[in-house]
Amino acid sequence: MGRAEARQARQRGARRAKKAKPTGIRRFFTWRKLLGTFFGLCLLAMGAFFVIYLLVPVPEANAQAEMQSNVYKYSNGKVLARTGKINREIVGLEKIPKEVQFTFVAAENKTFFKDSGVDFKGTARGVMNTLTGKGKQGGSTITQQYVKNYYLNQDQTVTRKLKELVISLKVDQKKEKSEILAGYINTSYYGRNAYGIQAAAQAYYGVDASKLNVAQGAYLAALLQAPSQYDWAVASETGQKLVQERWNYVLDNMVEEDWLDSGERTGLKFPVPKKPKAAPGMEGQTGYLVDAANAELERHHISEEEIKAGGWTITLNIDEKRQKALVKAVDKQLEKKLERKKDKADATVQAGATSVDPKTGHIVALYGGEGATEHWLSNATRRDYQPASTFKPVVLASAIENGAETQDGAKIGLNTKYDGTSKRPVKGSDTPFAPENEDDKDYGPVSVQRATNSSINSVFAQMIVDVTPKKAKKTALAMGMKDSKDFPERPAMSLGTMGASTWDMAGVYATLDNHGKKVTPSIVKSAESKSRKADLTDPPPIGDQAISREAADTTTAAMTGVVKSGSGTNAAGDYEAAGKTGTSENNRSAWFVGYTPDLVTAVALFGEDPKGNQVTLTNTVNEGRANGGGVPAKIWQQYTTGALDDEAAAAEFDLDIEEGATAEPDPTPTDTPSETPSQTPSKTPTDDPTQTPTRTPTKTPTEDPTQTPSITPSGPPSFTPPTDPGGDPGGTEGAGGRVKP
Repeated sequence: MGRAEARQARQRGARRAKKAKPTGIRRFFTWRKLLGTFFGLCLLAMGAFFVIYLLVPVPEANAQAEMQSNVYKYSNGKVLARTGKINREIVGLEKIPKEVQFTFVAAENKTFFKDSGVDFKGTARGVMNTLTGKGKQGGSTITQQYVKNYYLNQDQTVTRKLKELVISLKVDQKKEKSEILAGYINTSYYGRNAYGIQAAAQAYYGVDASKLNVAQGAYLAALLQAPSQYDWAVASETGQKLVQERWNYVLDNMVEEDWLDSGERTGLKFPVPKKPKAAPGMEGQTGYLVDAANAELERHHISEEEIKAGGWTITLNIDEKRQKALVKAVDKQLEKKLERKKDKADATVQAGATSVDPKTGHIVALYGGEGATEHWLSNATRRDYQPASTFKPVVLASAIENGAETQDGAKIGLNTKYDGTSKRPVKGSDTPFAPENEDDKDYGPVSVQRATNSSINSVFAQMIVDVTPKKAKKTALAMGMKDSKDFPERPAMSLGTMGASTWDMAGVYATLDNHGKKVTPSIVKSAESKSRKADLTDPPPIGDQAISREAADTTTAAMTGVVKSGSGTNAAGDYEAAGKTGTSENNRSAWFVGYTPDLVTAVALFGEDPKGNQVTLTNTVNEGRANGGGVPAKIWQQYTTGALDDEAAAAEFDLDIEEGATAEPDPTPTDTPSETPSQTPSKTPTDDPTQTPTRTPTKTPTEDPTQTPSITPSGPPSFTPPTDPGGDPGGTEGAGGRVKP
């Protein structure tokens, strides 16, 4: 190579070097500098962690000290209840069967016997979730959970998580794995107010921990993930499915780790736990109220574990006066008429009720049953019984809301005529349906008003086809009913064949009373601990417009006729009222749900045998069928009379009803219903006009029972339901079901 060529080569190399050299901000991000920075940060983090490791000691065990009482108060501040002492009994690991010990390891931390006590990846994820507001961490080891339970608390903070990490490393070094496992099993919360495996074994299976088998142990181990959600006795269908999946997961892990023989695993069946009992001090209605409050707090993201840790002051919306009035009404109208200990049939009768202020959404009174220590499941919140014909107003509201028309093209309103013939096949449906009316009565052509008064099944079966079951269900969910597998979009749902609680139905009717604005019943007024205040605003008790005011008010107007001269006359009193009766298939439940302008109350009777099976109410509280217009309406009437002050009792409905809701009296039906209830239950949900009200009104010249509503342009129309010819004799006079003295 000559000099010229060499010089050119040097120049080309210089140009390439100059071109490759980073310029500007790029010169700060070379791979060498980035790698150096990364290792520097790692060293810094390791140094910081080492300092933290030295500075954070293993504290004294404070699990017992952290457990404090919760205080529950009425809305007026008076103490309702205090939680008792912690239900815990420590047992040595040697008293717990080996295979039961392995169920907890298989459920929570298969590498427990080999790891260093921490899961750095899981902890990092937990810290990130906390920083980003995504809730609880996942992936903690048994050692970490033990440290959280025994040395720290349940706070979801970065500081607590870092302490948990450091202390877990130290505990793993200082303690044997068997000691850590025993501590974890004995300090964990299992639900049912049970801390530790001994209390849990007694609470769920009625045996000592030493007597647990592997199937039962796997259930208790699975339970720790979500004690309230996975408690078989109160779990939803989804919860039961999830806990069975978790149970199988635990046992499969045991087989995988050679802790359980595969042949034995194949023969295991899911061990359904026994029913729970109320804790001491939770007798009467107290246990129901406390459990309802705790359940609501869980819906607002306060975990059961946090609640049971104690230190909370929880004020309820329960009005002490109204609560006592509700209990008194049930006692007089039902319990004093039953011989629970001497009569097996009487012992099957269960009552439940929920009362709501429609303007605030506050649950002001609740009745869960004869007593939380006698009947653990709250009849106010259970959803396993059909609401029956109390669902029919939802169908009517949906028809008005959607501007539905009959098969003949007539817009549905209170005056619209339907064929009230019993067993009449519905028209326009792909699903055949021909329900029987009460006592198989034929009514002939009837108005919607009359059909509501007398709860005529054939009319509402056709109406739901006209509005479409899909739209009717959409309206129901918007108003507060809960979806489930027994809520299919079929004509039969017009008779209330889905499950619902008195809590649910009180909310639905409160939405009607509140002119269509969504009411979500709430039992908790406030809840505070030293470190946290519950946010109770989502969802708000009073929400947005669920249905139009016209749809809600027109439905209210229709139901005033039920109380005035229909199947609900036993609910009439010195107040304006609207309501609906309901009696489910085979008379397994009987309902009355009604409201005044200021108070909504759902009352129901349920037939339940000692094993929890649904049975008929026929020939229990009274001879023949137990109708919603009987005892439930009487309970409602007595309670409402006692719960309303003079101002509330004088309040009148302010109804904006549909134009033209003026019905002329219907002609006498082809077969007038009998005055007394049938002696045998019907095979379809039915309603029966029952006895006359306890007080008979005095007619005055100004109270014309055939008077039609007055609609004037100067303001909202007033509505007086038409007389119900051929209906229940002895109906009350006056608008809106008010009995005039």
